[in-house]
Amino acid sequence: MSKRRSDWESRPQARFRKWYKEGFLALDNEIIDHLTRTTELPENIEDRLIAQQEEMTSRQHERTLALERLDQYNMLAWARTRGRKAISRLYVILALALGAMMIFFLLETVALMPRFGDPATPGANIVSERYITKGLEETGATNIVAGMILDYRAFDTLGESTVLFIAASAVLILLRIDRNKDGSPVQELIAAESDDRHYEPRNDRILQGSAMILTPIIFLYGIYIILNGHLSPGGGFSGGAIISAGLILYLDAFGFDKAGRFFTYKTFTWVSFFSLSFYALAKAYSFYCGANNLPSGIPLGTPGAILSGGLIMPLNIAVGMVVACTMYIFYALFRKGGL
Repeated sequence: MSKRRSDWESRPQARFRKWYKEGFLALDNEIIDHLTRTTELPENIEDRLIAQQEEMTSRQHERTLALERLDQYNMLAWARTRGRKAISRLYVILALALGAMMIFFLLETVALMPRFGDPATPGANIVSERYITKGLEETGATNIVAGMILDYRAFDTLGESTVLFIAASAVLILLRIDRNKDGSPVQELIAAESDDRHYEPRNDRILQGSAMILTPIIFLYGIYIILNGHLSPGGGFSGGAIISAGLILYLDAFGFDKAGRFFTYKTFTWVSFFSLSFYALAKAYSFYCGANNLPSGIPLGTPGAILSGGLIMPLNIAVGMVVACTMYIFYALFRKGGL
């Protein structure tokens, strides 16, 4: 009943009756209230429109994120199913193509080479004759072998030194036991050190006394072999092997704690880096000058003197350092997994 009455009062006839009973002021109040409501209405509509726009924007953003996630999921699913098969097939195809290309060029090279043992080949007469007759004059080294491997064919020696460094890096990746971020040893390293102390007892007076006498002699002899490699048989490879033998003897006699005072992992990395870098830069300069018929400016010195042979002695030192560090780190990694 009250609802019907409120509906009836909202009709224009009810407003007229109200005005007729209450007077003109009542009608003015009704008009003012109506105008007030109509002026507030657009503001409410504007707020609603802003809210709807924000809601639509949020939904659009959520939809975009959902589509991106769906694309990522589809890409991941493709990579795990069809993509993996496609990549595997592509890998096999590229491997076969690369192998076939290498076989083709190798066979082509072999087909153009002279027969093995042919006395008329340049390698059997001209090259060896050049090494023997012109080696001392062009390299300044009385050791023909050192002049050949560190001057005429220094690029091959750089490859051999690089192979040693790569081999040491591979052994480091496979056998090295890392420490924690704060420098404390992990459980594996603690167990390895315990096994090392168990199977290699310390405080052996005979071993330590012999090492104290022999280690400096071995170092001096290795340095002599390296520095005189361009004057007599020897060089970087043999001298570096002798120095590494001295390092290994000292390690066996006194352990990793004392050996680590002068040879650590950083020592190995920096010595190998500077040695290989110097070798590469020095021979790149020599190759560039030789290929362009330019004087290198490096004096060959007096044949037979210690400061002779141009770059051969410094290159011997670089090779010896790489060999010594590589052989020592091989022994340390295979023994305990670290330095």
